[in-house]
Amino acid sequence: MDELRRQGSVRVRELAELLGVSELTVRRDISALAAQNLLTKVHGGATLPTELAPAARRRTAASPRFTIGMVVPSLDYYWPPIVGGARSAAAALGVAIQLRGSSYDWAEDRRQITRLIEAQQVQGLLLAPNLEGNDVDEMIDWIARLPVPVILVERQPPRWTPTPHQVEWVRSDHALGVELAVRHLHAQGHRNLALLLSKGSPTSAHLAAGWDLVCADLGIAADLVIRESVNMDQPRHRDIIAQVLDRCRAAGTTALVVHSDPDAMAIAQYCAEQGIAIPDQLAIVAYDDEIAHLVEPALTAIRPPKPMV
Repeated sequence: MDELRRQGSVRVRELAELLGVSELTVRRDISALAAQNLLTKVHGGATLPTELAPAARRRTAASPRFTIGMVVPSLDYYWPPIVGGARSAAAALGVAIQLRGSSYDWAEDRRQITRLIEAQQVQGLLLAPNLEGNDVDEMIDWIARLPVPVILVERQPPRWTPTPHQVEWVRSDHALGVELAVRHLHAQGHRNLALLLSKGSPTSAHLAAGWDLVCADLGIAADLVIRESVNMDQPRHRDIIAQVLDRCRAAGTTALVVHSDPDAMAIAQYCAEQGIAIPDQLAIVAYDDEIAHLVEPALTAIRPPKPMV
C-alpha cells in the first residue's frame, strides 16, 4: 500500500520483484485488499482509488501543475512502455500523469474515466478505450463530449462517426509494421505466406490492411488470412493450432506472420512437439516483440515503437 500511495498504481510483476515474493502472492494480497475497498484491482496490477489519495490532492493544492489522466486497458502486456514513454515526455514538460488501469471492457473504461473527471484533478486525458462492438458511435460521442481535451492512444475512431466533435488520436503504424515483416520474409525467399490475427484486437484491422497492400506490391497471394486466437489461455488452443497448420500445409505456406507474441509462442511450441522445424519448415515472425525472445529458439519479431514522445 505504501508503494501504491507513492505511485498511484502498481504492477504485479514489478511489485513481486520489489518485495522478493511470487506473483501469485502479490495477486492474492491485491485481491484481499480489493475486498476491503483499499485499492482497485485491474488487469496486471492495481490502482489507488481517488478517495484514498489525500496526499496527492495536497500536493496539487500546494503547487498547481498541469495533470493528464491516462487510462489504459492493461498494466502488464504491451502497455508499460507506452505508459513509461508518456511519463517521460510529461516529466520533461513539468506535467504529471495520473494513471488508471482498466480492462478491455467499455463499462470499466467509462468508470475509470468518470472517476478522473469527477475528482477534478486532470486537465486532459490520454485514453485507450475498447472500440469494439456495436456501440462504438455512442462511445466516441461520449468521449468527445468530456469537459477536458482527449487524445486516443493506440486507438483510432471509425472512419465515419456521427458526432459534431472531433476526437484526436495517435497510434503506431501497424500497417507499416506488417509490411516490414512480409518484406523480410520475401527477401528470405518465401512466396507463400499466411497471416494469423488475434481475434478482437484493435490492431488486427491495421495489420490486415497493411498485409493487402504489401502483398499486392510484391505480387504474392494475400488470401490466407486466419483470424484465430491460439495463445495458451484459449480453450482448445492446441486443436485450433492444428487446424491453422493444416490450412497452411494445404496452401503450401512456408512462412507465417503471427499477432501477437503469445500466439506465436504457442505455435512454435506446438511445432516443436510435432517435429516441425522452425524456420526450416515453417518460418515465423511474431508481431509485438514483448516475449518473442523467450521462445527457444528466439523468434524474429516486429516491435512497434511503443514509447510515446
